[in-house]
Amino acid sequence: MVNGNGFSDFFYASQDGLKLHARIYGDSTRGGLPVVCLPGLTRNARDFHELALRLANDPENPCRIICFDYRGRGLSAYDPNWQNYNVGVETADVIAGLDALGIDEAAFIGTSRGGLTIHVLGAMRPALIKAAVLNDIGPVIEAAGLAHIRSYLENAPRPADFAGAIELQKSIHGAAFPALAEADWQRFVRAIYRDEDGRPVADYDPALINTVTAMDLTQPLPDLWPQFEALASVPMLAIRGENSRLLSSATLDEMGRRHPQFEAMTVGDQGHAPLLESGDLPDRIAGFLSKSSA
Repeated sequence: MVNGNGFSDFFYASQDGLKLHARIYGDSTRGGLPVVCLPGLTRNARDFHELALRLANDPENPCRIICFDYRGRGLSAYDPNWQNYNVGVETADVIAGLDALGIDEAAFIGTSRGGLTIHVLGAMRPALIKAAVLNDIGPVIEAAGLAHIRSYLENAPRPADFAGAIELQKSIHGAAFPALAEADWQRFVRAIYRDEDGRPVADYDPALINTVTAMDLTQPLPDLWPQFEALASVPMLAIRGENSRLLSSATLDEMGRRHPQFEAMTVGDQGHAPLLESGDLPDRIAGFLSKSSA
């Protein structure tokens, strides 16, 4: 049942028995392809709330939207084994959720880690993907970007209230995101933290940080060009933050060279990863999805 916030909660079991969660927006009986939204490493379904409302209620092409919480994030159960917080296991979890919903094809929107999941999905269940939006992620991940993510996750203090959380996030990300207004920062913070009696608490299993600290960033990172090229038949929109440290402009150019159905856009004055509800991004994404599902 849809609640007053415009979505319903869907719970299902993973293959190893964890209780996992997704938000569902829109009506499954109308519109085009369902749209599956996959968040970043420590993020959750709330990242997509404003965009999902826009897409679910699009006057031209209303869609059913499914926004996943990976295991250990949001309303999904924490895994007692932190080593299961990896893209392979999380991709299998997404497939289990889609199977439970009876969805055998969809458009996908992946932010950062969610875009890596799209690459793996293309190898595991290629028939699922009919269109893809990659938000500030590609087959090559810059080590400097991962180092930055590791640094602020390892060292981030715990704010006492939401005003402090906003100031903290501005101190970490403000230089890369001069485009954001105060309302954007407020939404950003409410997506990252859950509210526990007025105190913001990062909405993920603290053990998830082990996956970042275990990385050896002195070694070259493996690329995903073979998986990317396997998506050549899928219409793709790639979004890059102008100030991104994770996705380089050179990689974005090479993605366009290798993919025959590729669109790219760079979002000015935003870093990793652009807020998909900001500026003209919702209209651009809606237009791409409508064209791809025609």
